[in-house]
Amino acid sequence: MLDGRGHLLRAAVGFATCSMPSYNRALWALRTWLDSWSGIGRVAVGMARQGYDLQLTRYDEKGWRGTFYTTGMEHSPTSAT
Repeated sequence: MLDGRGHLLRAAVGFATCSMPSYNRALWALRTWLDSWSGIGRVAVGMARQGYDLQLTRYDEKGWRGTFYTTGMEHSPTSAT
């Protein structure tokens, strides 16, 4: 269940995926912020408050991928049990 901050976080990430014109200054600012390490850090902190862990994986020249898991869940399907 999300609290007030969780709902704001969901809205911010949702708006960042909207296909609006690039001249929309508010959307441009949001996307620029979320596309920075500072923005990613704030999202990670916000998700931790909601009970999620973040795993970041780098894929050579393809960039980064972030995966969120419920806190306490096993993060690797290949880990020994």
